[in-house]
Amino acid sequence: MKRIIYFISIVTILSLVSCDDFLDTKSYNEKELTNFPETVDDINQMLTGAYASMNVDILSGFYLAELASDDRFGGGGEGDKFMHAIDRLMNVGTDMCGGLWWGRYRGIQRVNLLFENIDRVKAWKNEQQKNQIIGEALYLRAMFYFELAQVYGEVPLMLTTEALNLPKSPANEVYAQIASDLKNAIGMMGTDKYNPEMAGHATKWSAEALMARVFLFYTGYYKKDALSLVEGGSVTKAEVINWLNDCIENSGHGLIIDNTNPGNGFYNLWPYSNEYTAIDYQWAKDKKVKWVGDGNEETVFAIKFNNFGSWDQTGYTNMHATHFGIRTPNGNTSTFPFGEGYGAGTVNPQLVEYWKTAEPNDIRLWGSIIDVENDLPDFQWGADLQMEETGYVQKKYLAITAYDHTDGGSEFLTSYSPLMYNTPRAPVELASTQDLVLIRFADVLLMHSELTQTAAGINKVRDRAGLTGIGAYTLDALKKERRLELAFEGVRWYDLMRWGDAPTALARQGDVMVRNMAGDPVQMASYGGGWVARYAATGGFWPIPGTQIARSAGVLVQNEGWGTTEAEYRGW
Repeated sequence: MKRIIYFISIVTILSLVSCDDFLDTKSYNEKELTNFPETVDDINQMLTGAYASMNVDILSGFYLAELASDDRFGGGGEGDKFMHAIDRLMNVGTDMCGGLWWGRYRGIQRVNLLFENIDRVKAWKNEQQKNQIIGEALYLRAMFYFELAQVYGEVPLMLTTEALNLPKSPANEVYAQIASDLKNAIGMMGTDKYNPEMAGHATKWSAEALMARVFLFYTGYYKKDALSLVEGGSVTKAEVINWLNDCIENSGHGLIIDNTNPGNGFYNLWPYSNEYTAIDYQWAKDKKVKWVGDGNEETVFAIKFNNFGSWDQTGYTNMHATHFGIRTPNGNTSTFPFGEGYGAGTVNPQLVEYWKTAEPNDIRLWGSIIDVENDLPDFQWGADLQMEETGYVQKKYLAITAYDHTDGGSEFLTSYSPLMYNTPRAPVELASTQDLVLIRFADVLLMHSELTQTAAGINKVRDRAGLTGIGAYTLDALKKERRLELAFEGVRWYDLMRWGDAPTALARQGDVMVRNMAGDPVQMASYGGGWVARYAATGGFWPIPGTQIARSAGVLVQNEGWGTTEAEYRGW
């Protein structure tokens, strides 16, 4: 059973570090902490507060990457201009990406507060217990800064809770801090193998995997051959490969394999194969799929969710699933088991055509994408003024419905979660408990292949998908495998950035015909000079929130390519 995380509301901690902006003048070293923390439980509550900051804003690095990539469009309805703007590397208002900035700096401040107070706790079971908490906190700070750096480029480095008005730090300094935090985390956290009871917590293995992702992005985008460290020296490719070897050989993580039904291991990763839905979903019954659940051995690190939130706390629910769901009146019994949502991130048909040509026998295609014409006979085009509609919907992260057959009934539910976890029934916006998997073991194998320039990792992933091996390694083969295996998992955009492939990939989007809200075919429209021009102007980075720049009194400077007429999206 999924381990539902109940986020603890710690009034003292949250009152100290939940302000909307790190430029506030309040000191974080005041005496409110005179009696807190004192115990290991106290420090664990502080760590929980840092984890909870991941569940803040829908405009995460994952969400931005999905809508910006060449494999998806903005979608949504006529009024969802921010979705269309993200797809085009444009802006709506001055604070479109403000929630991510505030949320991640809030998490960083919570980690910094933990570091400044952890030595007050004396009753540790042993030194490793303390080191594990420090290691997890270091991992979180590194992850928060990496997300900020991928989204905004250069950002201020806040390493204490002192209220400071800081300028942006150069990229090499930001990444040096990330690398140092991760290296220390790897050295401090325990070597216990994968355990589903620890799902949602950072581990040595997730730190090793994240280090590889950081290394690949930094060295690729900034054309470097190593990651500098704050303390001097650097992280080399050879070290990263050794860490990945350790993760692959010793973590207990692995690919989900279904030996009874070869190829089904991939299907079994996603909630559409859960037992409460699959019993009524003919495709799933035919394939004999069986969901392995959240926190499975292929999940190296994920954000956990529950459906105990409220309209004031929607971050506790996986709102990505809601945003990517199908617009009503679709999303009900007519499109079972694919549920209602906002219609964001319609799939670019160019991906489907590429997939069919490149890997015509790949079981992952229809395990990742819904073809509404063939899969959903009662699908309604243009529902609720859906825009940029293509007839293809991704099926990894969206609302999944179920029927409650208790006592012979057949009540339609907006989510399988109440049946699976005996949790409250909730409207679709508050119903999804699916993990948002940030690092999957398949990605670890593919990063290993890329760094070692060997085919072993690629071929393990292909074998699970029922495909033959590639023979000798090539970068083109690696790029194809990452695009198909990790489709709709928040990595494609950053891969395009680090490989230097974004301009070429984005240029193709203007050739696509989509349907507008009236159901009429129209050519995909570009603004602000077009996708390629916007990428050239911004380097793929997003605007620093305008309120942050205003409060800094000129200390913070806006990123290139923003604050201009070309950057403002005003609608189709």
